[in-house]
Amino acid sequence: MSTLAEIQQAIISIPKSDYAQLIRWLREYDWEEWDREIEEDVRVGKLDALAAEAWEAKAKGELREL
Repeated sequence: MSTLAEIQQAIISIPKSDYAQLIRWLREYDWEEWDREIEEDVRVGKLDALAAEAWEAKAKGELREL
């Protein structure tokens, strides 16, 4: 399987139990990929400005409870 259409057709034809397992795996994979992206963004400093803004807001007492 090399094309998206082939993959989609294969997904349509698998048993429901396999489909449920695939969905669980995709969700986990997606979260792991998200974690890797965030870790890389932190490593290269992409989030530094947001962190500085948060620390400044905390110092000024401007944060609110979630």
